[in-house]
Amino acid sequence: MSTRKPILEKISPEFGSSMKVIKHGAYVGEKKPFWHFHPEIELVYVNKGKGKRHIGNHLSYFNNSQLLLIGSNLPHNGFTDRLTVYGTETIVQFKPEFLGKHFFDIPEMEKINSLFERAKSGILFGIPTKQKLGKKIEKLSEKEGFKKILVLLEILHSLAKAEDYTILNADGYRFETEPQDSAKIDTIFKHINENFKEHISLDEIADKVSMTVPAFCRYFKKVTGKTFTKLVNEYRVVHATKLLTESQMSITDISFECGFNNFSHFNKLFKEFTGKSASKYRSEVKLMVQ
Repeated sequence: MSTRKPILEKISPEFGSSMKVIKHGAYVGEKKPFWHFHPEIELVYVNKGKGKRHIGNHLSYFNNSQLLLIGSNLPHNGFTDRLTVYGTETIVQFKPEFLGKHFFDIPEMEKINSLFERAKSGILFGIPTKQKLGKKIEKLSEKEGFKKILVLLEILHSLAKAEDYTILNADGYRFETEPQDSAKIDTIFKHINENFKEHISLDEIADKVSMTVPAFCRYFKKVTGKTFTKLVNEYRVVHATKLLTESQMSITDISFECGFNNFSHFNKLFKEFTGKSASKYRSEVKLMVQ
C-alpha cells in the first residue's frame, strides 16, 4: 500500500457545466496517474484494459473492463496508463451537492444518497451492470445541458438499484483530507478569485505558496489538469459572460474589465471556451429574456 500522502486534485468542470466528463483512449504520456483525492464523486468505466486497481487501502488487478464508483475524498490512482490501445476510459466527476445542497436528501433520491454513502469506501460493479450501463456512460460525453443531467441521474438510479457490486474497502476505510495540501490549493484559488482582473505573474503566485516557479507549474498542472494561465483565463471568461448578461458595457470595455489587455485575444479565448463569439453570446441571452 502507498504510504505517501495523496495530493488534493482540483477538478474544474468544463465551461457551462456542473460536472466533468472525460473520455479518452490509450495512455499517450500526457498525464501520468498519481495518488490523489478530491471532494468530487468519480464514476469510472473502462471498456477494455488491464492493470492495477488501487483505491483507499484496497489493491487488486483488472483484466478486461471495470465499472467503479469512487466516493468523495477517497484516495486512488488513475488508470489511464494501463489501458490497451483498443480500449477507452470514461470518467465522470461531480460534487455530491452539484444539484443543490439538499437535492439528494428528498425521499425520491434516498437510494442514490445511500449509493453515495457506500461509494465512500469504493464500489466495484459486476458484469451485468457493466453491460447494462457501459454504453450509456460512454455516450454521456455527447450530451449537453439538461439532457446530460437527466442521463447521469438515470445512470445513478440504475447503480443504486444494482445488486452485483463489491465494496472495496469493507473495513470501513475513511480518509480525512490533508490540511496543508488543502490550504495550499485554497490559497492559490483565493488569490486567483481576488486578482484575475489584473495580471498575475507566475513569480507572484508561486511566492504565495512558497514554491519555485517550476515546482509550482508542475504542482498546479498535476492537481488541476490545466496550466495556471488557462485556469485564470477561464475565470476571466466566466466573469465576461456575467457582464455580458447583466450590464450594458460595450464588449471592448468588458474585455478590459475582465483582465484582457488585447481585445482580439479576448475574442479568441471567449469563442474557445464558450463555442461562440461574445457578440453572439450577448444577442442570444437577449433573445432568451425577451
